[in-house]
Amino acid sequence: MNFEGLDPGLAEYAPTMHSALDPVLDAHLNPSLLQNVELDPEGVALEALPVQESVHIMEGVYSELHSVVAEVGVPVSVSHFDLHEEMLWVGSHGGHATSFFGPALERYSSFQVNGSDDIRQIQSLENGILFLTKNNLKYMARGGLIIFDYLLDENEDMHSLLLTDSSTLLIGGLQNHILEIDLNTVQETQKYAVETPGVTIMRQTNRFFFCGHTSGKVSLRDLRTFKVEHEFDAFSGSLSDFDVHGNLLAACGFSSRLTGLACDRFLKVYDLRMMRAITPLQVHVDPAFLRFIPTYTSRLAIISQSGQCQFCEPTGLANPADIFHVNPVGPLLMTFDVSASKQALAFGDSEGCVHLWTDSPEPSFNPYSRETEFALPCLVDSLPPLDWSQDLLPLSLIPVPLTTDTLLSDWPAANSAPAPRLRAPPVDAEILRTMKKVGFIGYAPNPRTRLRNQIPYRLKESDSEFDSFSQVTESPIGREEEPHLHMVSKKYRKVTIKYSKLGLEDFDFKHYNKTLFAGLEPHIPNAYCNCMIQVLYFLEPVRCLIQNHLCQKEFCLACELGFLFHMLDLSRGDPCQGNNFLRAFRTIPEASALGLILADSDEASGKGNLARLIQRWNRFILTQLHQDMQELEVPQAYRGAGGSSFCSSGDSVIGQLFSCEMENCSLCRCGSETVRASSTLLFTLSYPDGSNNKTGKNYDFAQVLKRSICLEQNTQAWCDNCEKYQPTIQTRNIRHLPDILVINCEVNSSKEADFWRMQAEVAFKMAVKKHGGEISKNKEFALADWKELGSPEGVLVCPSIEELKNIWLPFSIRMKMTKNKGLDVCNWTDGDEVQWGPARAEEEHGVYVYDLMATVVHILDSRTGGSLVAHIKVGETYHQRKEGVTHQQWYLFNDFLIEPIDKHEAVQFDMNWKVPAILYYVKRNLNSRYNLNIKNPIEASVLLAEASLARKQRKTHTTFIPLMLNEMPQVGDLVGLDAEFVTLNEEEAELRSDGTKSTIKPSQMSVARITCVRGQGPNEGIPFIDDYISTQEQVVDYLTQYSGIKPGDLDAKISSKHLTTLKSTYLKLRFLIDIGVKFVGHGLQKDFRVINLMVPKDQVLDTVYLFHMPRKRMISLRFLAWYFLDLKIQGETHDSIEDARTALQLYRKYLELSKNGTEPESFHKVLKGLYEKGRKMDWKVPEPEGQTSPKNAAVFSSVLAL
Repeated sequence: MNFEGLDPGLAEYAPTMHSALDPVLDAHLNPSLLQNVELDPEGVALEALPVQESVHIMEGVYSELHSVVAEVGVPVSVSHFDLHEEMLWVGSHGGHATSFFGPALERYSSFQVNGSDDIRQIQSLENGILFLTKNNLKYMARGGLIIFDYLLDENEDMHSLLLTDSSTLLIGGLQNHILEIDLNTVQETQKYAVETPGVTIMRQTNRFFFCGHTSGKVSLRDLRTFKVEHEFDAFSGSLSDFDVHGNLLAACGFSSRLTGLACDRFLKVYDLRMMRAITPLQVHVDPAFLRFIPTYTSRLAIISQSGQCQFCEPTGLANPADIFHVNPVGPLLMTFDVSASKQALAFGDSEGCVHLWTDSPEPSFNPYSRETEFALPCLVDSLPPLDWSQDLLPLSLIPVPLTTDTLLSDWPAANSAPAPRLRAPPVDAEILRTMKKVGFIGYAPNPRTRLRNQIPYRLKESDSEFDSFSQVTESPIGREEEPHLHMVSKKYRKVTIKYSKLGLEDFDFKHYNKTLFAGLEPHIPNAYCNCMIQVLYFLEPVRCLIQNHLCQKEFCLACELGFLFHMLDLSRGDPCQGNNFLRAFRTIPEASALGLILADSDEASGKGNLARLIQRWNRFILTQLHQDMQELEVPQAYRGAGGSSFCSSGDSVIGQLFSCEMENCSLCRCGSETVRASSTLLFTLSYPDGSNNKTGKNYDFAQVLKRSICLEQNTQAWCDNCEKYQPTIQTRNIRHLPDILVINCEVNSSKEADFWRMQAEVAFKMAVKKHGGEISKNKEFALADWKELGSPEGVLVCPSIEELKNIWLPFSIRMKMTKNKGLDVCNWTDGDEVQWGPARAEEEHGVYVYDLMATVVHILDSRTGGSLVAHIKVGETYHQRKEGVTHQQWYLFNDFLIEPIDKHEAVQFDMNWKVPAILYYVKRNLNSRYNLNIKNPIEASVLLAEASLARKQRKTHTTFIPLMLNEMPQVGDLVGLDAEFVTLNEEEAELRSDGTKSTIKPSQMSVARITCVRGQGPNEGIPFIDDYISTQEQVVDYLTQYSGIKPGDLDAKISSKHLTTLKSTYLKLRFLIDIGVKFVGHGLQKDFRVINLMVPKDQVLDTVYLFHMPRKRMISLRFLAWYFLDLKIQGETHDSIEDARTALQLYRKYLELSKNGTEPESFHKVLKGLYEKGRKMDWKVPEPEGQTSPKNAAVFSSVLAL
C-alpha cells in the first residue's frame, strides 16, 4: 500500500491498553519518511501505524476525536456501534473484523470472519456479534470464538439483515426471497417471496418492515404476514440509503440520465401518515449515506463518499453553512454509522482507516453500557529476570499461587512414556509382486498378513532415521521482498497478466495505462521485442513507410509490422497483441540462426541474455525491413501497394533513414592501401581501454561515439602486394550521415558497466562544479542552495540533485562532416544554440543536430529474470491524433504499462539494475524531410475469387460464392462473421493450496477457419468468404468438437477445403473494416483478438451483449437460436457458416423485438423471460427428435449447386 495520501498529522501513536507492549517509533526518524514507503501488513504491527492526536472538542458540535487504522490498505466495508458495550465494530473487504474500545479507539479484538468474501453487515447481540457475508451468517463472541456458523446456499448473495426480536433474524439479498432464521435453533423457519428482487437495506418500526430495493423502490410490509402494504418508487436508477424516524422516511439514491446513473441531490421524503411524498429536500453534497440523528430535533445527517457531511431538517431547507468535511486517508468513504446515544459518528474509508466524530470530549456510545471484560494483564514484564547459570538461585523469586490441586504439569507416568513415530515400514513384497499399474497408480489384492488399517511402528533407533524435512528451505511466500527489489522502481518491474475464469475480460489494463497510447501484451512467445516495436512505431517516417507497404510474401515482417502499427493507431488505450508479427518472425530462418527465437522455458526462466538479444534483434529487424522494402515486385492481387509516396526504384527508404555510407581503409606495413565502400544501419559503441578508466578520466559521450563510428584497429588481413596475411591498420571514415542514428551500447560485462558508472560520477561532479560548488559523494543540496548556485548567464538551474545523478548520456549531439573526410562530434545543449545559432541554419554547412528519441534499457531483476523497457519521446503528431493536443512528452513503455516520465529519467542509468542497451538519435526536423501521407494499400480486388492452396480441392466442395463487382460492400452494410480456432500451445496452470486453479500462461490459439456471410441483398445468408487457414506450426489440439476442424483440413497436400494463407484472409477482413461494414456475430471479441484485428466498437454487433442483462451470465448461441428462432444448431460439432447465419437471424430478431432499439423496456421484459427459461432448463437445449439446421434452408440451394 502506498501511503502518499496520509495526513502528516497521523504520525503519533494513540495510547493502547497495554502500553508496555506497544511498538515504539525511533525518535530520530522523520515521520514523513513513511510517505513513499510500501508497508507489508504482515511485517508491521497494525497498532504501530500513526493515528491522529486527540483534538479539542466543542460541546454540541461534531468534530473529529480520533482516527485509527483497522487494516492496512483494505477498504472498510461496514461499521457498527455495539448496542451493549462501549465498542465500535469494523468489517473489511477482506473478511476481517476488528473492534475498538471506548472513544480512544483502543484495539480490543481482531479476527478473520471469512477467508474471501467481504463483511456486509454487523449486528450486536447480548452474548456476541452477528456477521453477514455473501452466503454465510456467523455468530461469534466478542473475543473471536465461534458460537455458530450458518452456511447459506452458494447461489445466495446476501446484503442485509434485520433483528426483529431477540431470537429472530431476517436476511435479504439480490435474490427474490427473504429468509427468517431462528437464532435459538439456528434453523431457517420461513422463506418470504419478494416481488421486486434485490433487498439491500432493511429497517423496522412499530408499524412496518421497510425494504429498500436495488431498483430504487422502498416497500412497506406487514409485521405479521410480511405482505406489501405500500410501495414508494423513490428513484429511477438505484437506491443508495434510507432511514425512518417517527412518521418520516427519507431516502437518497441515483437517477437515470442520458449518460447513465447520476447521484440525485434531491432527498425523497415521505409522510407515513398519509403515505405520500412531501417536498423533496435539496442538499449541497452528493448523498451516499443518511441517518436521522434525533437529539433536539429530527435532523438528518447526509454523507457523501468524498467526505462531505451536511446536517439539515427533513422538512426545512438545507443550509450550506451546515457542511463539514471528513478527511479520509483513502479517496472514498465506504461506511457510516451513528451510535445509540447519538453522541458519536463513525466513518470508514477505502484505505482501511476509521474516523470517530463526537459532539463532546468524553462521549458514550450507549445510554447504559455494561462493563467490558478485558484479558488479564501480562505479568511477565513485572517479574525480575532469573539467571539460570546460578545454581543457588532461589526459584521462589517467581510467585506461585498456593494450591492443593494437582498441577497441570503433573502428568501420570502412563502418559509420560516417550513414543515417537517413524516412517511407515516398507511395503510387503507380496503386494509389490502382484501389483498392476494403471498410469502412476498401483492396484494389488490384500495378502491378509496384517490387520486392516493397523501398522505397527517401531521406536526410533537413531536420529539419522528421521526424515530430512528440516533441511527443506523455507517457502518464500510471506517473506519480505528481496533487498534488490527495493532498488527497482515498481513501474520498471516485469508486469504480468493475472488470468481469471473470464480470461482477460476482467483484467484492469487501465490501472497500468491511463494514456490513449496502446501497450503490447507480453504473454506471447518471443514478446521480449515489444519495447523495440514501440520505438519503431513512434518514428513517424518509419510508421508511415511500413503502413504503406504491401507485398506478396506470405511471411513478410514489413507487412505484419504495418498491420500491427494500424492496430496501435486505432487503439484508444487498450493493449494490442503482436501474434501475427511474431508468428512471421518465427518462420524466418535467419532469426533462428541468430538465436533470436527463444524457447518457452528459456523465456519464462530468464536464461537468455536479454540485453544482447535485443541488440541482435535490433540489427536483424533493420536489415530485414531494408530487404523487404527493396523488393519491387507487386502482385496483381495487391494492386495499389506500389503507389506509396515512399516507394522508389532505387534504394529503400529504410536505407535512406538508417544507412550510413562508409569507406573502409586497410593499410599494410608494406605501404599498400586498400579502400572499399560499405554501409551500415547501426553502430556499436567501442569503449576506451579499461586501464585508463581507473583514474577517473573524463570522456564525453561524443568522444566515445566518434571513436566508435570512425573506428581504428590493428588486425591480420590479406595483402595482395605481400601475398600473405599481414598486420594491417583498419580505419573507417564516413561519407554520409544517416537521418536516424542507431547505437547498440554493448554493455555486456562489468567492464563496460563500470565505465558507464565512472563517467556518470565524473559528469555529476563536473555539473555541480559548473554551478559554483564542489560536492562529495554523500553531500545533499537543498533547493534553496541550488538556486544560489545558479548563474544568471543563461545556465539552466537543476531543481533537484537527483536529476544529475547517473547521467552521462546527452539529450542532443552535434555532428559535422569536415573537408578531409573527418567527423566532428560534440555534446549539444539548448544553451549552445545561442552561441552557434539555430540548427537548421547550420545544416547548410553540413552540420547536423541529433536529438535523443528513445532509449531501450535492460532491467536486472533476479526474481523475474529481468525485462526490457523503453523510454520514448512521443512527438507532436502522435499526441495530436490521440489526445488532440500538440506537445512532446517522454513516456515509459513496459509492455502494457505506459506512464509519462520526466526527461531526465530517460537518461539516468543506475548500473545496479538499469543498463542501457539501444539508443536512437534522430536529426532535428526529421519529419519535414519526408512525405508522411498514408495511402491504404489494400484494394477491393482482395475480395475477388482466388485459387486454393489445397491440391485436392474440387468445385463440388465449394461452400461459398465470392463477391461480384456489383456486390462490393458499402459503409454500414451487415456482414455475418464467425471463426474457428485450433490450439498451438496448451494452457499452463497451477493448483493453489486452497484448491483453486490459477492460470500462469493461457493457451495459444491460432485461427483455422474464417467465414463471412452476406447480411443483405438477394443473396442474404450466402457466404462470400469461407477460408481454411493453412499453418506451418504444430497443432496440439484441433478442438474438433467445438471447431469442426479435423486433422488434414489445414494440410495443403491432403485437404479438400478452400485453403489459403492467414495474410490473404487478413487482408479481406482489413478491407471490410476499412470500408466501414458492421460485423454481426456471437463472441466476436475473442475472434478478433485471436485473428489479431482491432475493430472500432461501432462496427461490431455482438449477439452475446445484445441478449445480455447486466450482472447475469452470457448466453450461448445454441440456446439463443433454440429460444428465439426455434433452431437446433451445433449438434455434434460447430460449423462457422451455420453460426454466422444464426447470428444474423438473431440480430434481425433483436431489431424486431426492440423496435429497432426504440423500446428498451419491452425488450427488457423479453430478456427477463429468456433468463427465467434458461434457469429452468439449466441453460441446456432439449435433445432434438430430428436434428434441424440452418444449413438445410432453401437459401443454401445455390451454394450446394456449385
